[in-house]
Amino acid sequence: MTVLYIAPESSALVHAAAAAVLYLHIGAGSVGLLSGTAAFVCRKGTPLHRLIGKIFVASMLIMSGIGAVVAPFLPTPERASVIAGILTFYLVLSSWMAVKRKPGQIGRFDYGLLLTSLSVIATSAYLFWLASQNPRGMLDGQPGAAFVMFMIIGSLAAVGDLRLILKRGVTGATRLARHLWRMTVALFIAANSLFLGQPQVFPKAVQKSGLLMVPALLILALLLFWLAHVAWGAHKRRRVSRI
Repeated sequence: MTVLYIAPESSALVHAAAAAVLYLHIGAGSVGLLSGTAAFVCRKGTPLHRLIGKIFVASMLIMSGIGAVVAPFLPTPERASVIAGILTFYLVLSSWMAVKRKPGQIGRFDYGLLLTSLSVIATSAYLFWLASQNPRGMLDGQPGAAFVMFMIIGSLAAVGDLRLILKRGVTGATRLARHLWRMTVALFIAANSLFLGQPQVFPKAVQKSGLLMVPALLILALLLFWLAHVAWGAHKRRRVSRI
């Protein structure tokens, strides 16, 4: 497992602080994965769902924030982890704001979101170019394809941010879909960071079985299901309103 390197001659306080940061990152990530899974199971809109959602938001912000800040200071700096942390933090925060704020409202915060998503795209494109200069197509031990994924997610997010600003806010199914896909993709990134990014923590038999890909595939399947469910519900409401 990748850890923050602390020189042996550092004080006991520094070592304790590094250990605390590591365990907080792991603990928050574990809570985020569990609460994110529970949010899919619970009935949407209930007090329990809202409570689980708050736990998910808090834990994911802590996990991704620590990851983004610590990654540059690892023995081998991991620029992909910095982008992943920033993108996850951004997705969770913007998803939470989508349902926290009243429908049809925007503010300066939303312009900041657009700037963040555009920055993720530009930085990911640059890092992908750096990876392409390597004969193995790698950067900091990570494949260039990871940056392509960040560019795709960032582009979808930027389009949504721009649309929100131009329309002066979103309502109804669009607002719900904005909340849903951003939370789910953040969960997808977190799951990949564990199951595919840290395969060494699992038994050898599990690593070779292909099971580590299952969580990410399930999350994507759930995302497609719920987006279809939201779209179908909006279609039914439009039909009823015309009658």
